[in-house]
Amino acid sequence: MREAPPTLLKSLRHLGPGFIMSAAIVGSGELIATTALGAKAGFITFWVILVSCFVKVALQLEFGKNAIYTGVPTMQSMNRLPGPRLGRANWTIWLWLSLQTLKVLQVGGIVGGVALVLHMAWPALPVWVWAVVSAGSAAGLIATGRYGWVESGSLVMILLFTSLILLSLFLLQQTDFAISGADLASGLSFSLPPETVGVALAAFGITGVGGDEIMYYNYWCIEKGYAAYTGPRDDSAEWAERARGWIRVMTFDALCSMVVYTTVTAAFYLLGASLLHAQEGQVPEGYAMVETLSRLFTATLGDGARVAFMVGAFFVLYSTLFTATASWSRIFADAFGELGWLNLTKPQARSRAVAQLSWAFPALWCVLYLFIKLPVLMILLGGIATSVLLLVVVWAALQFRYRQLPPSLQPSRAYDLWLWLSVLSILGVSVYGVWQIL
Repeated sequence: MREAPPTLLKSLRHLGPGFIMSAAIVGSGELIATTALGAKAGFITFWVILVSCFVKVALQLEFGKNAIYTGVPTMQSMNRLPGPRLGRANWTIWLWLSLQTLKVLQVGGIVGGVALVLHMAWPALPVWVWAVVSAGSAAGLIATGRYGWVESGSLVMILLFTSLILLSLFLLQQTDFAISGADLASGLSFSLPPETVGVALAAFGITGVGGDEIMYYNYWCIEKGYAAYTGPRDDSAEWAERARGWIRVMTFDALCSMVVYTTVTAAFYLLGASLLHAQEGQVPEGYAMVETLSRLFTATLGDGARVAFMVGAFFVLYSTLFTATASWSRIFADAFGELGWLNLTKPQARSRAVAQLSWAFPALWCVLYLFIKLPVLMILLGGIATSVLLLVVVWAALQFRYRQLPPSLQPSRAYDLWLWLSVLSILGVSVYGVWQIL
């Protein structure tokens, strides 16, 4: 146990879970869907992107706080929630498990996306070879690495894709597609023309932290040490002080990650709004977006700009595959333990299960992509599951806040207002998404 650092400056060395979150969040949604939304709506709905990235963080904080004051991972916390049970597990775990049949397709689509980008760069090798290389490398990197390696790898990829995408945006300013101050002002006017309402709601649902990342955040907070530093709950004044201190550090970590993924998401949106909005009816679908943007950069700035964008696109997609491998292996090992399918009472058993799943899932994702070969459809099907999963996350977060949070850790009214804005916005978008699908 240890006291939390008293200042934000000293808290910097204890950041880390947010790096993994940012690497997971910035993926195909930002690279493809956000860019396409900018292309369709122009600059006018830019403010929706910024609000979306900010408002959802409160739910993430509830899962992070739960990790700190209980010291148990997500699936164990879910198994303590009220409601019907089937066998040893709460209904939320069974619902989550059923949704993974679609989510597994989504990550298979990410494997395909990484392979397609690599094939664009080196067409001598077929896509299937790059798919095997992508999945195998992610498995090898994660299976032998502990938390520190996942954090370091995520940080490196964040630095790479953030700098390269911002470089692409900077290079754009040297062309006829340069973004003006008037363009940005229109995007920050908080106006919403009727014809952009559907696009804006889609943007809100896609951008920012999602249900999956919120559930994973608990694991990274525990492995970083926030819960261990706080110590077992005894409701003493000393324990409450340590808990508040580490919750403060965790909140700083979450806000820093929000700044990163908001910046990258905004950059992709602006690229779409500036490069593609004028080309009505010519907005590319799916991973064709990557090739179209790289071709536009080549036409306006030469091969060097194309290379910068392609490398950035690769790390955007590969970072998602990298963190998905780490996250899935942990949450599924935890879930299988709660269901009684694995005995994880000993740390060695858990480590062995995580390592085995780190190989099993990338292999499954790769096989699914190679047989289905429709990466965009696979990602869209996973998006349906994400809409439903967010409802489970909202339910769990409200249970954590109003039924499990120790009285000594009660937040301010401003925080509760932020939480309810997050809840209502996610509920609204989820209902709209399901209605659109039906």
